Amino acid sequence: MKKLIRKFNLFLVFTFMLASVFVTNFTSSAKAYTATTSSYSSYAIINDFQGVADYIHAYGHLPSNYITKSQAYALGWEPGEDLWDYAPGKSIGGDVFTNSERVLPTKSGRVWHECDINYNGGHRGADRLLYSNDGLIYGTTDHYNTFTRYY
Repeated sequence: MKKLIRKFNLFLVFTFMLASVFVTNFTSSAKAYTATTSSYSSYAIINDFQGVADYIHAYGHLPSNYITKSQAYALGWEPGEDLWDYAPGKSIGGDVFTNSERVLPTKSGRVWHECDINYNGGHRGADRLLYSNDGLIYGTTDHYNTFTRYY
């Protein structure tokens, strides 16, 4: 009988050790997955000049972290307020830029759009990227006074 109890105790100890290893590995995997997911979310926000210009050039539209002014208004945002209070991680972009002062190249049928660049919450700043429906992409750091061509 003592042998049976001893074997049973040994079995219980082995089972608990195995269970603790499984729980530790499972918890570590969950933490690694969470860290990877969080890192990806941070990485997925593209809001610098070259990054957004490259994205538009490659895909023909803005990255998913951009919303139009009308989408922002629908969330309750008003100009002068912090967009991130209404749409965390988002930037304003996609609205038509009229080019009424003809500061950018004109052509029949060309439509310009604009988006904020380097926005990290708070005041929107003067950095903008302007992109056309026929592939031209320009940036300005001084709110439309001077431009740098990206594509």
